[in-house]
Parts: sequence; structure tokens; C-alpha cells
Amino acid sequence: MDRILAIDSGLTVTKAVLFDISGRQIAVARRNVAQLKPSPRRIERDMAALWNETASAIRDVLAASNTDRGDVVAVAATAHGDGIYLLDDKGAPLGPGILSLDSRAVDVVADWQLDGTASRALTLTGQAPHVSAPSALLRWIRDHEPDRFGRIGHVLACKDWLRFCLSGQIGTDHTEISTSFTAVESQSCSDEALALYGLSALRSAIPQADHPATIIGRVTAEAALATGLAEGTPVAAGLHDVTASALGIGAHRPGVFGIVAGTYSINECVASQPKVDSRWYCRNAIEPGQWNHMSISPASTANYDWFLDTFCAAERGQTEVLGADIHARLRPEIEAALNRPSSILYHPYLFGSPMGAAPSAGFLGMRGWHDRGDVLAALLEGIAFNHRDHVDALRERFDGKAVRLTGGASRSPVVAQLFANILNMPVTVTDTDEAAAWGVALCAGAAVGAFPCWDADPRDLCSISTLYDPASDRAAHYERRYAVYRQVAENLMETWDSLNALEKLEREVHHD
Repeated sequence: MDRILAIDSGLTVTKAVLFDISGRQIAVARRNVAQLKPSPRRIERDMAALWNETASAIRDVLAASNTDRGDVVAVAATAHGDGIYLLDDKGAPLGPGILSLDSRAVDVVADWQLDGTASRALTLTGQAPHVSAPSALLRWIRDHEPDRFGRIGHVLACKDWLRFCLSGQIGTDHTEISTSFTAVESQSCSDEALALYGLSALRSAIPQADHPATIIGRVTAEAALATGLAEGTPVAAGLHDVTASALGIGAHRPGVFGIVAGTYSINECVASQPKVDSRWYCRNAIEPGQWNHMSISPASTANYDWFLDTFCAAERGQTEVLGADIHARLRPEIEAALNRPSSILYHPYLFGSPMGAAPSAGFLGMRGWHDRGDVLAALLEGIAFNHRDHVDALRERFDGKAVRLTGGASRSPVVAQLFANILNMPVTVTDTDEAAAWGVALCAGAAVGAFPCWDADPRDLCSISTLYDPASDRAAHYERRYAVYRQVAENLMETWDSLNALEKLEREVHHD
């Protein structure tokens, strides 16, 4: 039976997912990839370790599903966008990959906002630079690590590193190339953009971009040995995971808002004309002549994961020993708390916010009678409020009556209903557990002729979807709470600046 292998590498987990050509998920294997945090604001990963874990996941998924290597007709990768993975001119990694949770370039972006670079970039490229944008990170490396900067041979994204490991081919795709250096109208790499950021020296290091549904190479002998795939298996270009997720849940067409509640708060809509606004990135969609408008911040379920890792680690370990699920154990506490009055508000800005890197996370309104359920309910509510910040911005410029939700949080009916109530819009969740993987599998399948086109989804989406309609009384309840959430965020800007100044001072004193 013909099968397609999709790789989906996020910020904490890399996955190998097998699909058949009817769209049925056959098997998935996951590997955790350690984050390196050598100092505040720096979040990295070892590039060789990422490939080794990905190759291990591929071996496991083939073995677990009893898949003959010859049955895999195509393979492609998707992965977290932004951040950078650098190679020298011989194809060797230049230090660790930098994740999109990294904010070391906060001062670079602040300077660009003051000197007008950010506003010029918005007009030219369709997006203002942010702290984990390739433009900002490369400028930081130029200014702080000139030796490393001078050795850069190739500037890649995460999935481009993985496809290089599979095929030995350097390159990127039409969606990934637009993270920093493309002109918004032409959708192609712009020398003017590179010059604007002071990065003209890297022009030759920016890779060629192909359509995501293009075969760019074949699995090498070395990669075949590492993964268990057949040497010569076609490798497709792949695409940015935000765009892949939208395709995987049917949110890749105008009139639909796609939401990914994962590590990042991702909110997007596709249009046939570019609409530029500082509140979102106007980037290339899969097909030339279409643009994906992404309103994004690193402020979604990473907050929930942080809470569990920090405050529930022992309990999680105990439940795993018993074969239970920590999420199931916490669900009754959360449901009870969502159904009683609470003064707690949570701003989910552990790694960033829609207002930039300055705001930080925090609970407000806590009292001695609140319990863990109240805290978790506020945390999940804050995550959904942050998504609404982004969706409200998009709703001002784009007509959309439907929302499609994916990401780990969408698997909980409680959370899906919370999103419907807070957005006050119908929310559809498909049974697609691995939406980004299925999106890149569609492109890989189309590249080898298994599907007539990259968007020719063979599944019956209606039959595998659940619709959550907003409850009018709960929508009104959250409207009141959201107004206070927004008011508090606006009033705290000076406080956050003071806290950041204190952090900087204390680092300097400690260093001395």
C-alpha cells in the first residue's frame, strides 16, 4: 500500500507521521528534542540532535506500522517557522539552531522601531521585524558574533535543515522564504530588504525557493541508513508549519479563520490580495498570487505546558506510572472552576505577546480561597483571550464567518467550547490529530502524483468534524472579562518596562 511520510518538527517535539493516500493516519512516532537555554532570552537546540531524534522517530514509525520501506512514495517536512538554522559553506551547522521562542534580539527590534526601519520593512515586506525573525537574529549575530556571521554559508529554517539531512539538497519553499526577506507584492527575495536590515552580505546565503509540492531531491544513502527509508525515495520541498496546519484542517481558503492553539498562538486567513498591517505578517500562501495573513505570538499552550512542568511534575509522573493521563485528572478541576465566579485574570506572556517582547506573564486577582482549578481555568481563559486579540485584528479587515481550530488544546471539548464562547463564533474541530503533518503530506503526495493537486484532500471533512456553537450567556460573560483583560494589559505597559529594566540591571550587577 502506498504511504506518505510527513515530518513535523515543533519547538519541543519532532514527529514522524505515516498516512495512506486516503488520508488515514497509520501511525505516529514522537521524540522530545531538548531546548538549550544558555542565558536569559536565548532558546536554542542542537541541530545534530534534532536530526538524530527525527531519524529515530522515522525508524520507529516504520517499524510500529509494519511499513515496508518501498511503500513510502514520498517524504516531506514541516516545522516551526522563524528562528534560524545556519550552515557554513560546506553544509556543517554553525552552532545550535535558534528557536522562534528566542528573544535575544529585543534591542535590535527596539532600535529598528525607533529609527524607522520597522515601518519601512512593514511596507516593503508585509511584516514588521520581531525578535525571532531571521532578519533580527541575523543582525544580532552580525553585531555580537562577527566571526560566526562571516562564516555563514546558508540561512535555513528548521524544516529546511531536515530536508537537507534527508536529501543533501540546500533550499527552501515559497512559504518559508517570506519570513523576512521577500517583497510583499512580488513574493520573491528582495535585495532592498536585505540592505534595509544591514544584511546584504548574506545575499548568496539565502536559498532558492520552490513550490511546496515540488520534488527537490531523493533520500541519500546516508539518510536511508539513519532512517530506514529506501534510498532514492522522493523528497518534496515541504512548507512552513503554520500554512501546513491551515491546509490540514481546510482553513487554507478565503473566508475561513484558521487557529492553531499550540506552543504559539497562531491565527490566520488567506486572501487573494495582500493586506498589510502591523498586527500581522502578510506572507506567501502556498500558491503564488495568494497571501497568508498570520497574526501570531508565542503565547498559547506553552503556558499550560509550563504550568504542568513547573507545578505538576511529580503528579504527572505518578499518573504516568499508573497509566493515567494528567490532563484527564485535571479536567474536573478546570471544568468546575470555569463554572463559578472568579476574579483571576492571566496574561499568557511567558515568551512574548502581541505587543512585543516587553510584557511578561502574570496572574492578577488571586485570593486565598482560590485553588488550582481556578488558576488553571484562568490560564486557559488567558490563552483563548490572547487568540481573540489576534482574531479581532483580522476580523477588522477580512470577512470570515467560520473558524477551524487545531493544536493540542483543540482535543479537549472543554477548551474548544471555551474558544467558541470567547470568540463568539462557531468553531469547527476536525479529527485530524496531526494537521500540519497532513498538510505537508498532501503537498508531498501531489508532488509524486498521488493527488491531482496539493489541495485535493481525499477526506470527507464534514464527517470527521465537530462543531462548537457559542452559548450566548457564556459569550456575554467572557465579553465582560475580556474587556478587563485588555484594559489591564494596556495599563501594565509601564510596569512591564520597569520590570524589564530591573531584570537588565540585576543581570549587569550579577555579571560584574
